[in-house]
Amino acid sequence: MTATDRKLLERTLQISQESRLAGNHPFGALLAAEDGTILLESGNSAATDRGTGHAELNVARKAAQLYTPDFLAACTLVTSVEPCCMCAGSIYWAGIGRLVYGMTEKRLATLTGDNPENLTMNMPCTQVFDAGQRKVVVIGPVEDMEARIAHVHEGFW
Repeated sequence: MTATDRKLLERTLQISQESRLAGNHPFGALLAAEDGTILLESGNSAATDRGTGHAELNVARKAAQLYTPDFLAACTLVTSVEPCCMCAGSIYWAGIGRLVYGMTEKRLATLTGDNPENLTMNMPCTQVFDAGQRKVVVIGPVEDMEARIAHVHEGFW
C-alpha cells in the first residue's frame, strides 16, 4: 500500500462519517486516477436507494458512465469497508483495475449483527474477482485503520 492509498483511505473514512450524518449508512468510497487524483466520491445512499445504495456501487456505476474501460483499468476504487459481492461485481463490470479497502466485511458483520438493513454475506471480494476473467488487484484490509473505521459504525446498527 502506498502513502497515496493511505491518504485516499483516510478520505473514505471522512466520507463515511458524512454519510452517517446525512442519515445514510456509514460507508464511503472514491475513484482515483493512476496519479492519485480523486475523480469521484460517494457515501452510501440507503436513505433514497435502500438496499442497492452502496457507496462502491454508486462510484462504479458513475465511473462506467464517464470513463473508458482502458482508463478505468488503471484507476483505483478506495473504500472504507470491503465491498460486498454486489459491489465487487460492479467494480469488476465497470473495469476498475485496483481496489483498496480498510475493514473486512467479516469484521463489519460483527458490528451489524442481524440488522435487516445490512445482512452481510460471508463472501470475500477476492472470491468474486477470482471468478472473473479480468484481473482486479486487491489491497486490504488495512489492519491499523480497522478500529477507526469500526468506530464510525458503533452505535449505528
